Amino acid sequence: MTKMPPRTNLAGGRVAASKGVAFSSNPILQVKLPAWRSRFVLFVLFAAFVALVLRALWLQGVSTDFLQKQGASRYARTLEMPATRGKITDRNGQVLASSVPVKAIWAIPDDVQAAPKDKLVQLAKLLEMSDAELRKKLDSDRSFVYLKRQVEQDTADKIVKLGIPGIETRKEYKRFYPEGEVMAHVVGFTNIEDAGQDGMELAAQKTLAGVTGSRRVIKDRLGRVVEDIESIREPHDGRDLTLSIDSKIQYIAFTQLKEAVEKYKAKAGGIIVVDAKTGEVLALANLPTYNPNDRSVLTGAQLRNRVVTDTFEPGSTLKPFTVALALDTHRVTPSTVFQTAPGKMTIGTATIGDSHAHGALTVAQIIEKSSNIGTAKIALGMPPEEMWEMFTTVGFGQQPKFGFPGAVAGRVRPYKSWRPIEQATMSYGHGISVSLIQLAHAYLIFARNGDIIPLSFTKVTDSPIGQRVISPDTALQMRRMLETVVAPGGTAPQAQVPGYRVGGKTGTAYKIENGKYVRKYVASFSGIAPMSDPRLIISVMIDEPQGQHYGGPVAGPVFANVAANALRALNVPPDSSVTNIIIPKEPLEESM
Repeated sequence: MTKMPPRTNLAGGRVAASKGVAFSSNPILQVKLPAWRSRFVLFVLFAAFVALVLRALWLQGVSTDFLQKQGASRYARTLEMPATRGKITDRNGQVLASSVPVKAIWAIPDDVQAAPKDKLVQLAKLLEMSDAELRKKLDSDRSFVYLKRQVEQDTADKIVKLGIPGIETRKEYKRFYPEGEVMAHVVGFTNIEDAGQDGMELAAQKTLAGVTGSRRVIKDRLGRVVEDIESIREPHDGRDLTLSIDSKIQYIAFTQLKEAVEKYKAKAGGIIVVDAKTGEVLALANLPTYNPNDRSVLTGAQLRNRVVTDTFEPGSTLKPFTVALALDTHRVTPSTVFQTAPGKMTIGTATIGDSHAHGALTVAQIIEKSSNIGTAKIALGMPPEEMWEMFTTVGFGQQPKFGFPGAVAGRVRPYKSWRPIEQATMSYGHGISVSLIQLAHAYLIFARNGDIIPLSFTKVTDSPIGQRVISPDTALQMRRMLETVVAPGGTAPQAQVPGYRVGGKTGTAYKIENGKYVRKYVASFSGIAPMSDPRLIISVMIDEPQGQHYGGPVAGPVFANVAANALRALNVPPDSSVTNIIIPKEPLEESM
């Protein structure tokens, strides 16, 4: 039988084929919502679809770089590749500072907290800290904490073997100083980040440090490297540095200075040895000192490089410059006589004096006997401006330019403000302040036939060009005078050296505290050896010696012992047949 299609009634409803009943006649099937509602829902769905498409285009197109960076930040890391710091050696290649590989121990606190208690106890023991200290470090909101830096390699290996989750190591370097306290104030030291903090470590930081590298890696949630992505920058190791220092002479200078400081129970001391031919600093030592390999307990007194950073009134060690100026300007000759009796001299309202009444003295004897009155009379016969120019030309009152950190300028007041009494006292080293390194540098004009060259803490390969200060004849005359100072009739017979002709000048000066002179002394000596062909300039300073306080007996023997051993170490041939040293029972005391 043929099936009949459904019919449509006049109202537009569908009618059942068999019974002729419209579907819409059933109230349950009737559509009661308005037609616009369905269209609105359809529009909303369409708009949402369009928004999702636009968002996808934004994320996939415009924001790709940002999203990739956000994702990479959760698994990719840039690791620093440390550069090896350059070695520091003395002039003969002996290592004074080198870098030893060590490890930094760090942790991800959240991961370590779940570790077994017994392993954490072992970890604390290996890190040389208490359990409480370790727990305090791990009780942190940060995702990364250092537990200890510069851990020795064998200790780091034991920590790794514990297998504690979240404990990691990082390669770094620790500085080692083979010479310890002997070379401390020359070489200096670095901090935990391997950056120079003092001495040549600081002065040559850019040369020694090198350039760190970096590489990109992927890490898992435990901080373990699972893949190398790329090397961003290769590390470039620092360059080695060769100093002018001679380790043998440095040790000689240090030990002799230490003996003197201990003998006279002094507060401090300093010594510097300079090569007169090249301006190279062959030795520099201070006391108190410190061990740069163990800086757990340090004081300011130990760290102070007194040779470079401390100033003092040089006293009679300045007299040769006043006399040299008078000789060079032809105002006097070595045989010109000055009357120093009765040992006192009044200038304005002030009185100066000598330690002994000497009577009439030649210029040469004024240096030999260290007469304040004779030096003052020579100075008052010259314009203040010329004296000021002499002092500043040799470096007094000027900022040193040898590249060593902390160097001070000292003090030389402008000559226009000098009164006669001030000109007189400055002529013999009072009312002026210098550092020991400035004093040694200035003595180059006597050792080098009248010219001065820069000082250097690094090895010199080319001969430096000097600046003329006085004539060669004046320099020769001054060396002859300085040689009489160490003779039996001078103020420093204790500075004689068997087999060598030497000379120099003693200095004894009161210290200034709170703007006033106090009965505390600085004893000093600056000398040249050997006199026939000067090779070394040695300047010594002893701060607040007890008992004896004059430069001759206190600082003179230090010069003599260092000069004797250093000249032999440098293979400098003897220039004197005198081997028996004569020291008077009551040596002449210098004037203060």
